[in-house]
Amino acid sequence: MTTTPLAPVDLFATALHIGRDGQVVASERRMAAAGPGSWHLAAFHAETDADVHADHWEMHPEADEAVCCLTGAVRLHFRPTEPGGAEETVRLRAGSAVIVPRGRWHRVRLDAPSDLMSLTLRQGTRHERIEGQGEHAE
Repeated sequence: MTTTPLAPVDLFATALHIGRDGQVVASERRMAAAGPGSWHLAAFHAETDADVHADHWEMHPEADEAVCCLTGAVRLHFRPTEPGGAEETVRLRAGSAVIVPRGRWHRVRLDAPSDLMSLTLRQGTRHERIEGQGEHAE
C-alpha cells in the first residue's frame, strides 16, 4: 500500500490529476493534459476576461467538463451546434455549476471577479480564437 503524506493542497497554486487507477496527485498547474486518461481538477481566481481566455473557444473531445463558480459570477457561452444557430448562454452565480457536454465548444466571460473550479479529461483539448484563427490542440 502506498502512503500519501496528509497535508493541505493549495488548489490555486497546484492542480489535482486523477489517474485511471484512481491515484490522485497534486502537481504543477497546467492547462495541458497530464497524461492519457488523467483527469484534471483545478481552481483559479479570475479578475478579468483575459484570465479566462474569453477570446477563445475551448472544446474537450474525450469527456464532459464540470465548470463550478465558487465565488463571483460568470457566463458560459456555447457555440451553436447548427450552422446559423444562436449561441446559448448559461449564467453561474457563487455555488453553482454547469456540465459542458463532451465535444461542445464553449468560452467563459466574467460578470464579476470570480473563483472557478473545473474538472475534465484534458486529453485532446482544443482552443480556437473567436475570430477563427489560431486553433491548437493539447
